[in-house]
Amino acid sequence: MAALPILTYPDQRLKTVCDPVDDFGTELQSFIDHLLETCAGGPGAVGIAAPQVGRLQRICFVDATKAKRPVENHGPLVLINPEITHWDGFAVGREGCLSVPDYTGKVIRAETIELQARDRNGKPCQFTLKGFEARIAQHEVDHLDGILFLDRLVSRHADLKRR
Repeated sequence: MAALPILTYPDQRLKTVCDPVDDFGTELQSFIDHLLETCAGGPGAVGIAAPQVGRLQRICFVDATKAKRPVENHGPLVLINPEITHWDGFAVGREGCLSVPDYTGKVIRAETIELQARDRNGKPCQFTLKGFEARIAQHEVDHLDGILFLDRLVSRHADLKRR
């Protein structure tokens, strides 16, 4: 299996709203395996979305098990056609991104979200995600909507930091 090349800002494909997945066949399964391999090779990566490797479909991966400190989580999640159906609370946190490798920034996200999606085999699933896991999922779903963490910075001047 080979890691895929990661698109970096300002590539315009990162600003594209992605299409839903309707075919869960062998080609999708192969792509997901390559996407997971790509994420595993990213420095400190806890998630990745298909548009980050040039595939404009609603596919992402969330893995809060790789957090620096143990956090409540559901284990590694492949999410197809994810939709956030409810959110509650707000928290500011620092985020980075494989597609914006030289910077991190402070972003406001919901503390708890309800998310529905399909798993890699097309089976419907629902999750209540909290804390860091919710932050990762919101970041990855944003990618599917053509939104980068740069678009959600609390303050571009004060909160964007060079790594």
